[in-house]
Amino acid sequence: MMNKLHYIIPVFVPDLGCPHRCVFCNQKKITGMENVPDGSEVRGKIKSYLETMPRGDGIVREVAFYGGSFTAVDKDLQKELLKPAYEFMVKGDINRIRVSTRPDAISEEILVLLSGYGVATVELGVQSMDDEVLWQAGRGHTSRDVLRAVALIRSWGLELGLQMMVGLPGATEARDIYTASELTALAPDLVRIYPCLVLKGTRLAELYAQGKYQPLELEEAVLRCKKLLVMFEKEGINVIRIGLQPSEQINLRGDVIAGPYHPAFRELVESAASRDMLEHLLLEVAGISQAREIVAEVPEQDISVIRGHSAGNVKYFARKLGLERLITRPNSTMARGSLKIVEIDGQEVSYLMHRTEL
Repeated sequence: MMNKLHYIIPVFVPDLGCPHRCVFCNQKKITGMENVPDGSEVRGKIKSYLETMPRGDGIVREVAFYGGSFTAVDKDLQKELLKPAYEFMVKGDINRIRVSTRPDAISEEILVLLSGYGVATVELGVQSMDDEVLWQAGRGHTSRDVLRAVALIRSWGLELGLQMMVGLPGATEARDIYTASELTALAPDLVRIYPCLVLKGTRLAELYAQGKYQPLELEEAVLRCKKLLVMFEKEGINVIRIGLQPSEQINLRGDVIAGPYHPAFRELVESAASRDMLEHLLLEVAGISQAREIVAEVPEQDISVIRGHSAGNVKYFARKLGLERLITRPNSTMARGSLKIVEIDGQEVSYLMHRTEL
């Protein structure tokens, strides 16, 4: 599980091996990398990162190969890139190695290679489990390929990560929820959720310019991802990322033409869930329609999401309940994603909820 003692050494491998050009994809823009690294560059990067990372029991240092379709590239190049990471792992300088790839680029032969170099986690870019959506997105694989790849990865005892995308061409909220339910049934160890963005240099940019594709509005994407987050967390599945990592390229002044981009997208999603919890506890559990001051206890890491991005939740309840103050107190014993209302207008109460109860 990802936590504050888990450090990632990212190695981006753009535009390698992928036999298809998905409508949304421009890996050079997504990764911020134009050139393909070689073994010496990987070795140098790992060494550089390790110089800044603490050591000790309970600290995980992981090399992660992102971007492109790692297992679809030439096997000699796979070995060249994996070798330095494996050497650092043998010496005890890193603990884990992970790769990201396509569902149709997994085989017994590939898993023999990955396991031989100590790879512990394989993440699959599933994007959708609806075959019509996959076809419109130009993915070049089907949902059956996902099932086959997952079974193979599990048979080798590797940790499984699955990635999905909301708002693809042909996707509806029902289809995205269907994908999430299908992924949940596969019991992955971790999940990433990405809203579909329109990037320069993609087929999707052409479709958008022609009026043939309309991306989700930001609010719609946030609400949809909130539902998916709750679905996964209810089953104990760790959602390690929601939204693309901001970079020099991935921002509204860079290569994002349209779509639900926000540099704090996950915070918006978690804030929306927190607003729902507060509203349920106040209106339905406490049965109040007005409140001037609310005191809530939350995990320290959740204080910003309870209040909402730019205090959005505070403003929402100011309009709805006449709220003047929302006081948040950190509680180290509470689980992430939970909140407890302990006082309303000076009266002590005890209303506790976790977002998986939504």
